[in-house]
Amino acid sequence: MSTTKKITVTALAAALGVTTLAACGGEAKDSSASDGRSKPKTVTLVSHDSFVASASVLKEFTKETGYTVKVLKSGDAGAALNREILTKGSPQGDVFFGVDNTLLSRALDNGLFTPYEAKGLSQVNDEVQLDQDKHRVTPVDTGDICVNYDKKYFADKKLAPPQSFDDLAKPAYKNLLVTENVATSSPGLGFLLGSVGKYGEDGWQDYWKKLKENGVKVVDGWEQAYNEEFSGSAGGKKAKADRPLVVSYASSPPAEVLFSKPQPTEAPTGVATGTCFRQTEFAGLLKGAKNEAGGKALLDFLVSKKFQEDMPLNMFVNPVIKDAKLPEVFTKFGAVAVKPQTVAPDTIAKNREQWVQSWSSLVLK
Repeated sequence: MSTTKKITVTALAAALGVTTLAACGGEAKDSSASDGRSKPKTVTLVSHDSFVASASVLKEFTKETGYTVKVLKSGDAGAALNREILTKGSPQGDVFFGVDNTLLSRALDNGLFTPYEAKGLSQVNDEVQLDQDKHRVTPVDTGDICVNYDKKYFADKKLAPPQSFDDLAKPAYKNLLVTENVATSSPGLGFLLGSVGKYGEDGWQDYWKKLKENGVKVVDGWEQAYNEEFSGSAGGKKAKADRPLVVSYASSPPAEVLFSKPQPTEAPTGVATGTCFRQTEFAGLLKGAKNEAGGKALLDFLVSKKFQEDMPLNMFVNPVIKDAKLPEVFTKFGAVAVKPQTVAPDTIAKNREQWVQSWSSLVLK
């Protein structure tokens, strides 16, 4: 669903910086290995700001492996990846989580990862294994980037909410949409790629000209767009936001329900399922990792059933393994994009930078 991501109420409420998630308080001390050398007992996961996992699940990882997980959060998915590229060969941690299919080629072209075939990968759906031959990255989750709408606004206005890319450019929805900067936000980039998937490499610019003429607002990242500008979110209501349409995720409505007190019987927000782009997030063993063994154990854990079933209500993303069960609140209030837009990874790799530059010139000037 990333951070990234990604992307959720709780994720964005989490503290920024370094967080230690361990079986007991504090960071585990080193112990001696059988060869007499000191064995590192901490494995560091570098991620975007939206990584969240239950403490009990990470305690289970510590119990099984002896490794304490330390999470180093490094901003939005794009910013986190940029930081790893700058420190290539001397990484901040052992595993990087949060590079998605919109940025995957950039990570791979920069040689950030040491190949490793995670245990349990046979249970991961084939369609998300985009580096299946080399195993430089391991797929962890999927999520659909889609326009969300404020149900109350549209009911009050007696206006049908938009359901497609075409709808967003119609006069009825003028000055209603807020989206994220394509150059600084993975949801923003995903929405751009959705328009490429819909209108083609030769047609997306004309579409964005229409959106600009129709008053689309652009902000830096998801947190600002969703929690400050979108009138349908809990944060937006407090901020008296005035945009009833926002680029977010198909799984955002369950988050609104889960964290509302009291919990409503119906989600206050809906999803325009004809505006979706399928996002897949990956993790990889960082080249030069100080704790390579711990990093491999962590990658195994990220595709385990225990972690995969823990993700939906923490990061509001979909598991990638075949037998994972989704919680009821997730299935009841989330939306399903039957035919989300996709763009081939090699096409993204070839054109991404040019598309971002063209979009910036077209929309921001």
